[in-house]
Amino acid sequence: MFLIVAKYLIPEGYRGLTIFPFVLVKYGFDKVNETLLNHEKIHLRQQLEMLILPFFVWYFFEYLIRLIQYKKTDLAYRNISFEREAYANESNLSYLENRSFFQFLKYVTLQQK
Repeated sequence: MFLIVAKYLIPEGYRGLTIFPFVLVKYGFDKVNETLLNHEKIHLRQQLEMLILPFFVWYFFEYLIRLIQYKKTDLAYRNISFEREAYANESNLSYLENRSFFQFLKYVTLQQK
């Protein structure tokens, strides 16, 4: 993982972004934010297991489906299966040690309002 502070590359309202093998954070102090970094490491694992490009294709199409479903951008984003897995487990710093492959699939049907 290559950790980069990139204030102007992170969209408004977000603090981190992962594009394998890079994790970009908006603020320097987030370089030691274990919860945020764990969230982004979960995305790294998801991207690796999907061979990177298919991850982004799936992410984009699932976002569109969730946007149609919820009609709100933030709600659509938070209900993407990859994000649901990452948010649900970001505080568990040992999550990746025991995580099964394609674990995000269990979050495809679960929905949050």
